[in-house]
Amino acid sequence: MAKQISNKYNFLNLQIMKPTKIRSNLGVSDLERTVKFYNALGFKPNGKHSTTEELTSFLVGDDDFVMHFFLKDILKIAMKGEITDSENSNEVIFTLSAESKAQVDNWAKEVKKAGGKIISEPEEFGEGYYGFVFADPDGHKFNVFYM
Repeated sequence: MAKQISNKYNFLNLQIMKPTKIRSNLGVSDLERTVKFYNALGFKPNGKHSTTEELTSFLVGDDDFVMHFFLKDILKIAMKGEITDSENSNEVIFTLSAESKAQVDNWAKEVKKAGGKIISEPEEFGEGYYGFVFADPDGHKFNVFYM
């Protein structure tokens, strides 16, 4: 629902959106493989919406961020256009927070074991950052960081 705002930054008197939730919708080629991969990483199935013939869905993190994974042909229709080839290009990168460097290292092992591709091994990223980058079996990218 849009809300009228009035302040010095809204000189055009625009309406602003106040969404209550954000979700991701990503294209995949194999739902069964996707379910197996994310279950192996401990992602929480999204209840009665967890898997249908067209999609699988997971809840991520303390706020239950919803990640839908649609078959590419289904998502393409909804998007009214082409789907990015996530194995050969970058679309977006999700960041997962870890509680320690040891947890980062363990997650890297779990991603490999589940069939993910490590893009960059766990390492220091500037002062106070430690993490790695991986891709799921369809090429969707994730950072795992301890800060």
